[in-house]
Amino acid sequence: MVMQQAGAEPAPRRKGSRTPVGSTSLAHIAQLAEVSEATVSRVLNRKYGVSAATRAAVEDALRQVGYERPMDNELVLMITPNLRNPIFALQADRIENELSPHGLKSIICQVYPGTPQERDYVEALIDSGVAAIVFLSASNTLTKADHRVVQLIESRGTPYVSINGGFPDTDAPVVSTDDWRAAELAVGHLHDLGHRRIGMLAGPVDNIPADRRVDGFIQAMERRGIDDADDFVVRKHFNVEDGQQATAALIAQGVTGIVASSDEMALGGYRAAERAGLRVPQDLSIIGYDDSPMLDFTAPPLTTVRQQTDRIAENVGRIVTALISKRAVGTEEILIDPELRLRGSTAPPARA
Repeated sequence: MVMQQAGAEPAPRRKGSRTPVGSTSLAHIAQLAEVSEATVSRVLNRKYGVSAATRAAVEDALRQVGYERPMDNELVLMITPNLRNPIFALQADRIENELSPHGLKSIICQVYPGTPQERDYVEALIDSGVAAIVFLSASNTLTKADHRVVQLIESRGTPYVSINGGFPDTDAPVVSTDDWRAAELAVGHLHDLGHRRIGMLAGPVDNIPADRRVDGFIQAMERRGIDDADDFVVRKHFNVEDGQQATAALIAQGVTGIVASSDEMALGGYRAAERAGLRVPQDLSIIGYDDSPMLDFTAPPLTTVRQQTDRIAENVGRIVTALISKRAVGTEEILIDPELRLRGSTAPPARA
């Protein structure tokens, strides 16, 4: 493509074509942005030492000449707490399927959210051709975590997207499951079956999805005239062992139905019910959350609220490719409706 002189109308480009940036165009972009060619190069390569105002001026000049940063052979860093939980592995797989047709390659990093390990991964890889970063339920879900990793990312001008909760004081895009709707679906199902003493196995305090699910649970119960719902919320971690402990506490309070904040917690509820001499669902109904694979093969098959991983991945893929191409995206959080998957772990409460 032949570069136009300053002030001239740009030549038309074919749809999908990209403007190359060579020595001539670097000079032209530098002239438009009123900076040096070295500064333009630093912005293109996401290097340190460029102020936010200067970076914005260069990006504006790039848009004027119709330049799109190529996505071929570029990397997208996905940061997740672990891949042992099937829902994280499934979500990462769905996102990778959305990105790969655009020539983007994913690197999945398992980290303990909000720790130096997370920052170390980002710092080690961000200069290796990382085009964008996806926080897949990592430190973006923790309200009181160390969020200096965001400062590092923004200093390099690297776009990022968060799933299931966003970082405070940033306008980066967020795609989340509607946790308030998830609680409404679960509570509504148990209430329609006749349950009135319903408890919740909730995630830890200051975890954004966990806090939202608790808020949604209490609201759903209050809409049905049950005002003491917060007395039946037990906050633990999203695993089998904590689910078992929390269920034991709720059984002691006489609940007949349980809404769990993860499928793993729900399966811990199965174990607690068995040890208390109760049957699921005859004596205790349990609803999970996530719709992890293999739930049809539990005994009984677990009713759960399903996160729509395909819909989340579609939105994340669309946003990531738009950000890399410097197209505008909305900053309002996108909430994806969950679905209730009925199986065999819920039933009307037994007669006293």
